[in-house]
Amino acid sequence: MAKQNRYDSTRQWYAVHTYSGYEEKVADSIKTRSQTVDMADKIFDAMVPKEKQIQIKNGKRKVVDAKIFQGYVLVEMKMTEETWFIVRNTPGVTGFVGQGSDPTPVSESEIAKIKKRMGVEDPKHQIDFTVGEVVSIVDGPFKGFDGALSEIDTAKGKLKVMVSMFGRDTPVELDALQVKKV
Repeated sequence: MAKQNRYDSTRQWYAVHTYSGYEEKVADSIKTRSQTVDMADKIFDAMVPKEKQIQIKNGKRKVVDAKIFQGYVLVEMKMTEETWFIVRNTPGVTGFVGQGSDPTPVSESEIAKIKKRMGVEDPKHQIDFTVGEVVSIVDGPFKGFDGALSEIDTAKGKLKVMVSMFGRDTPVELDALQVKKV
């Protein structure tokens, strides 16, 4: 079986491993370097895949752009010895994803899935609770209380928890991120 040539002059996406936290700098550097060293016809794009996620800080719901793959940048390029060298020697890059020194292109279907995931505007609520389950409230004015779930609204990411106060159960509406399993 003949060894496959690691250089492939077709335009493809490759995953590049970076130091964590340097993804944006690496993507910007690759884009800039491709322009300055006259490689715009061989290195086309570099992106840090992100998706919108919901986080709660100080009781406030916030939508943030979170990296889908920590420590990775996707680069669209024609793999030549020259382009491999330019990308590989970008500050913050630790290497290409692949076997040994052979970078493996990311499949078109995988790129399509990643782009679709990046394009989703409304973040999804992931609620892993069931009605009747006892939860502990970890944020907000009822922090420290325990209660039983009486309703779950997956569309809004809200839960209704029955909290025992002054000897009787009181329904409290909370964000799903404000409770945890007991």
